[in-house]
Amino acid sequence: MKQNQLFKRRAQRNRFALKQKAGGRPRLSVFRSGKHIYAQVIDDVQGKTLASASTLDKELKGKVEKTATSEAAVEVGKLVASRAVAAGVSQVVFDRGGYIYHGRVKALADAAREGGLQF
Repeated sequence: MKQNQLFKRRAQRNRFALKQKAGGRPRLSVFRSGKHIYAQVIDDVQGKTLASASTLDKELKGKVEKTATSEAAVEVGKLVASRAVAAGVSQVVFDRGGYIYHGRVKALADAAREGGLQF
């Protein structure tokens, strides 16, 4: 199998397990590219995005010098947590996709916890 097929399989396996255990909670989904990191709080029941943040946001342009670092992921985590809390979401399930819980993904998750999200 090709690398991207294996990645998609890991992501689907992770999402399936999350949906079984979610109990109606929205999920905090993370996408990591080579240059940026994105986070969304998604309500799967309604099929809507409740809050989102990324290193491309205008609010982070002055704060973040380089966008592909753990420091940038921390800022995105804080921002998505504040937006989710403002939207009335306090408990989520963390969807790391097919990524390993390490580095930028872990930094974003820890910052979201500090920002007020529980998972």
